[in-house]
Amino acid sequence: MERPERASQDLECPLIDQCSDRSNAQIKFRGQCDEIIAEAKKLLILAGPLVIVNLLIYSLQVISIMFVGHLGELALSGASMATSFASVTGFSLLTGMGTALDTFCGQSYGAKQYHMLGVHMQGAMLVLLLVSFPLAFIWANAGSILLFVGQDPEISAEAGVYARHMIPSVFAFALLQCHMRFLQSQNNVIPMMLCSCFTTILHVFNCWFFVVKSGLGSRGAAVANDISYWINVLLLAAYVRFSPTCKKTWNGFSRDSLKGVPRFLKLAIPSGVMICLEIWSFEMMVLLSGLLPNPKLETSVLSISLNTSTMIFMIPFGLGSAVSVRVANELGAGRPNAAQLAAYIALFVIVIEGVLTAAILTLGRNIWGYCYTTEENVVKYVGAMLLLISVSHLIDDCQSVLSGAARGCGKQKICAIVDVGAYYILGLPAGIFLAFVHQVGGKGLWMGLTVALSAQAISLFIINLRTDWEKEAKKAKERAHCISISKEEVT
Repeated sequence: MERPERASQDLECPLIDQCSDRSNAQIKFRGQCDEIIAEAKKLLILAGPLVIVNLLIYSLQVISIMFVGHLGELALSGASMATSFASVTGFSLLTGMGTALDTFCGQSYGAKQYHMLGVHMQGAMLVLLLVSFPLAFIWANAGSILLFVGQDPEISAEAGVYARHMIPSVFAFALLQCHMRFLQSQNNVIPMMLCSCFTTILHVFNCWFFVVKSGLGSRGAAVANDISYWINVLLLAAYVRFSPTCKKTWNGFSRDSLKGVPRFLKLAIPSGVMICLEIWSFEMMVLLSGLLPNPKLETSVLSISLNTSTMIFMIPFGLGSAVSVRVANELGAGRPNAAQLAAYIALFVIVIEGVLTAAILTLGRNIWGYCYTTEENVVKYVGAMLLLISVSHLIDDCQSVLSGAARGCGKQKICAIVDVGAYYILGLPAGIFLAFVHQVGGKGLWMGLTVALSAQAISLFIINLRTDWEKEAKKAKERAHCISISKEEVT
C-alpha cells in the first residue's frame, strides 16, 4: 500500500509546486500593478495643483499686459519689453535658485528630518533676498540698458518706467519661490493653489483700478503686479505660521539656518544657471527674429509661438516639480526603487500628455492665430509654426520630467553643463545656420530650439538611465543628516 501512495504523492507534488509558483507570480504581478497605480496617483495628485499654480502665477503678467494693451501701442510695447526683461534678468534666476529646495527640503522630508525644512527655507530666503538687491539695481536701470543694446529710445524709456515700478515684486517673488518649494516638498499643494486662485482673481480688480481708474496708466499695471505678488506671499507665510499641518516643519526663525547656506549655494547656483540658460535661449530666438528679412512678421510670429509654448509648458513644468518632490522624498526615506519607479511613471505620463497636446495643436493650428490677430499672413505662419511647436513640446515634456528627476537626486551641476552644450553649442548655432544661411526664417530658429531640446532630453535620459539609485539614496541620507540640527537647537 505504501508504494502507490508514494507514487501518488510524487505525481501530485510537481502540480502543486506549479500551481504555487503561478499563484505567487500572480500575487507579485498584482502587487507591482498596485504599486504603479499608487505612485501614478501620488504624482497626479501632486502635479495637478502645481500645474494650476504655475499657470495662475504666469497669468498675472499676461493679465497686466492685456490691460496695458488698451492704452496704446507704445504702452504695450514698453510693458511687453519690461516684462521680458524682468523674466530674463530676474524671475528666471530666482526660480532656478529656488529649485535647490526641491533637493534639500524634499530629501529632509523623506528622511523625517521635518524641522530641517524650515531651516533650509530660511537659508534660501536669505540668499534669494540678497540676490534680489542687485537685480533691483538692474531693473532700476532697465531703460538705459535697453537703449545701450540698441532698442528703440521711446520703447526703452517706457520699459524703464515700467521695470522701476516692478522692483518691489522681485523681493516678493524671491520669498514666494521659497514658500512654494517648502510646501510642495511636503506634498502640501492645495493651499498654494487656493492662494494663487485668490490672488489672480484679485489681480484683475487691481489692474482695473490701477490702470483704468487711478490714471497711472501702464505704471498701474506694474503696481498691480507688486501688490498681487506680495498678497500671495503673505497668504502663504500666514498659512505656514499658523496652520497645524506645518507645526513639524516650521519652528520659527533660527540663526542655525546660516550653517546650511554654503551647501545651498552649491546647488542653487547651478540650478539658477540651468533655468536661465533655457529661458535666455528662447528669448534670444525672438531677438534674432528681428534681424530676418521681414522682421515685423517674424517677430510677431515668434512672440506668439513663444507665448503659446510657455503656456502649455506649465503642464510638464508642474509634473517636473512633482517628480522632483517624489524622487527626493523617496531617496530621503531610503527607498531607491520607489524613487526610480516615480521617475519612470512620470516619464510615461508626460509622453501621453505630450502626444495629446501635440494632436490638439496640430488640429487647431489654422485657428489659433486668430486669438492674437486678424491678419491672414500672420495666422497662416502661426499655423505652420504650431506643427514645429507640437514636436518641440513633446520633447520639452520629456526633458522637463527627466530634469525634475535629476533635481530630486541633486544633480543640478551636470544638468547645467548639459544645458550649455545643448542650447549654446548645438541649438543656437543650428538655429542661426538654418534661419540665416539656409534662409528658412523663423522656422529655422525654432528648429534650432528643437535640436537643443532633443540633445538635452537624450542627455538627461542617459543620465537617469545610468543613475545608481542605491548610491543616490545613501547620498540623500548623508545630505539630510550632514547639516542636520536638532529640533531643540531650532526652537
